[in-house]
Amino acid sequence: MEKIHREMPELSSELRQSIIKMPKVIRECSGVSIYGKRIKSIIYTMDVAVIANNDADAVLAVYPWTPNTRILSAISQVAQVPILAGIGGGLTSGNRSSRLGTFAEEHGAYGVVLNGPSDLGTIEVVNEAVDIPIIYTVVNDKRDLHKLVAAGVDIFNVAGGKNTAQLVKWIRESFPTFPIIASGGKTDEQIRETIEAGANAITYTTYGKTESYFQEKMESYRDQASPEE
Repeated sequence: MEKIHREMPELSSELRQSIIKMPKVIRECSGVSIYGKRIKSIIYTMDVAVIANNDADAVLAVYPWTPNTRILSAISQVAQVPILAGIGGGLTSGNRSSRLGTFAEEHGAYGVVLNGPSDLGTIEVVNEAVDIPIIYTVVNDKRDLHKLVAAGVDIFNVAGGKNTAQLVKWIRESFPTFPIIASGGKTDEQIRETIEAGANAITYTTYGKTESYFQEKMESYRDQASPEE
């Protein structure tokens, strides 16, 4: 029998060659299916230029300031993939988080993200208001995750810094099939460790990508000869 050729063809164009590509090692994870779309790589950035120029499966739109509907609206206009939108959980909580969740859903978000301090009451009111997955950010092993799930959490997003892989493993021991997203680190080895610990999808941070890429472009321009008049 003739061997089937399974290498994936890649198409691009002269003007779209410089997108930010996710590490290929991320493709080794199982992925999380949300509304039929399989998500493995999730880019974590609030830079709209990066959001518009990457090959990730989804965007994690979370930031340290009070969630703002105008920011989410701007992201939704440039993103070409599903958005997982931050709606608070700390100072922003309760009914305010619920209203932000409704706004995110109406603007096409595939999930809403509540950060570590979120109380059970906030999770419950958001769960009553939205029909998209609630993603809870796990930062340590101090909370009863079973209570969070009972309140309405659908996905865990693990962001434990250097302890991320250990946290993923800890969660996986109690939740063998529960969806887990986790930050993968900077190297292929760190990403693979997180996947092997049990993460279904990986977030990849792009701090400074716009600036570094622009610097590279400017260096290449400086090396080029001046165009003919």
